[in-house]
Amino acid sequence: MKKHDGEDEFDSNAYQMKEEGVKDVGGQVRLYDRHSIHNMDWPDTEDARYAQAYLEPMMTLGTTEYMTNVNTTLLLARIDNLVLPVTVNEEEYNNAYVCSPYTHYVRYAKQELTMLQKPVLEKGLSLLLTFIGWGMKKSRINKVVHVNNWLFSTNLYPAMTSEQAIHILTAIRERYPQHTVIFRSLSSKLHTNLITGLQEAECRCIPSRQIYLYQADDPNFGNAKSRWLLKRDQVLLGKHGYELVSGADITEADIPRIVELYRMLYLEKYSYDNPQFSEHFIATARANGILSLHGLRKEGRLDAVMGYFCRNGVMTTPLFGYDTDVPQSVGLYRMLSACLIEQARNNGMLLHESAGAAQFKRNRGAIADFEYSAVYDRHLSFRRRWCWALLDRLLNSIGVPLMRRMKL
Repeated sequence: MKKHDGEDEFDSNAYQMKEEGVKDVGGQVRLYDRHSIHNMDWPDTEDARYAQAYLEPMMTLGTTEYMTNVNTTLLLARIDNLVLPVTVNEEEYNNAYVCSPYTHYVRYAKQELTMLQKPVLEKGLSLLLTFIGWGMKKSRINKVVHVNNWLFSTNLYPAMTSEQAIHILTAIRERYPQHTVIFRSLSSKLHTNLITGLQEAECRCIPSRQIYLYQADDPNFGNAKSRWLLKRDQVLLGKHGYELVSGADITEADIPRIVELYRMLYLEKYSYDNPQFSEHFIATARANGILSLHGLRKEGRLDAVMGYFCRNGVMTTPLFGYDTDVPQSVGLYRMLSACLIEQARNNGMLLHESAGAAQFKRNRGAIADFEYSAVYDRHLSFRRRWCWALLDRLLNSIGVPLMRRMKL
C-alpha cells in the first residue's frame, strides 16, 4: 500500500458503493407516508428488514418521540428492492442539523469556530455567519426534502446505482416542486459514482464536513505507530478494571444511563444541535436490533457506551458516549475507540468514524475524506437558490482548503 505524507493511502477502489447485483428495472418510485405505510410490500432483504424495524415505529409515533429535537415528516421511498427514508421540512429552524441546513451551516458552524483557536478570525466568521443566516431564512433554506436520511450524523447508503438515485430525485422533485432536494453524507472516496451521477443531473456538490475512514478489515492498515497506539489503548481496559459488555449484558436498567452518557459527550461537550436520543429510542434500538450496543462496565456501573450499525460493507457509530466526570487520565475515550475498531475488524467492515477528534483518529491510522451533500435546486427561483450558490462557492473555494490545511 502506498504512503502519502506519512500516512497510509486509502484504498478507495475496494470501497466504492457496490452496484453489483443492483438492477434498475424501470425506475418506478413509490412513496409511502404514515397513512399508506400499511400498503408497503417490504422486500425480503436485510436492508429492508432493518428499515422496517427502525422506520415503521417512528412513522407511526412521530420522530420527536425518538429524537426530541428532530421534527420532520418521515416518508419511505421504494425503488426496486431498495427502501430509503425521506424527510420533508418547511422551516423548523431549531431542529437538529440532520434535517436542518440552517442549523448545520449556521448554528452548528458557529459553535465549531472555537476549533480555529484564532479569536479575531472566529469573531469575523461569526458575524459573517449571522449575516448569511439572516439571508438563508429569507430564502427559506429549510424548505427541503432529504433522501436516505436516517436522522443520524452519518447516513450509510445501500448498494444503489446513480440511475436509481436520479429516478428518486425526479419523483421527489415532481411531488415537492417548491422544495430543495438533498442527498446527505456522500463521501468522495466511497460514493464517487453516485456523486458523479447526481452532478450530471445538475445537483450542486456542497461540502458538509471532514470525516475519517479506517480500514479495520485490513490487518496491515496503518503504520507501526498507529498500531502501537491502538494496542496501548486496549491495555487500558484491564489496567483500570473495565469490562466490555454487550447483548444481554446491556439491560433495560441501563437505558437511562446510556442516554446520560450520550448527553454528556455528544450534547454537552459538542453540541445540542446533534440528535437528542430519548430513552424510547434507546429501548427500541435495543429491542429491534437497530444498533449493536456495547459498553464499558466497572463494578456494575456503565461508564461508556457505543451503538453501531453496518450497511454495504461500512460500519458507523451514531451512539457514542462516556462519563466525562471520570478523569481524562483513565482514558475512557481511548478504550471505547479501541473497542470500536476491534468490532469493525471482527465484522470485516470499513469503519466510518464520522467527524471530530481529528488528530486522535489520524494518529491511529484513520484517513481523512470530505463528505458532501448533493443539492438539487435548479427548479426553484433565484430568490430560493442564491444561498445554495453562495454555500457552493464559499465552502468549495475557502472552507475545504481551510479544513485541509488545519486538519480539522
